[in-house]
Amino acid sequence: MHLQTTYAVASPTPTFLETAPTWNPVCHITYTRDTWVKLLELPSKYAYDEAKLLCQESGNTWVVWVPDCGEVILDRSDFYC
Repeated sequence: MHLQTTYAVASPTPTFLETAPTWNPVCHITYTRDTWVKLLELPSKYAYDEAKLLCQESGNTWVVWVPDCGEVILDRSDFYC
């Protein structure tokens, strides 16, 4: 079956640079201890997908507690709020 249309089915979408020319990919979230965060990758297949921040180890790493896994040291790029 062939259907003819006289109008475009979908309008063209603008490019990324046109929609967000001033977007800056730097994360400005300030994390504090006792905050629950979502993990991007699980430390084990039985671990939960969330972790509780215990203390900041360095500028980019945190000691976290993951239920059913225990304490883990994670980089800030391994989790999000």
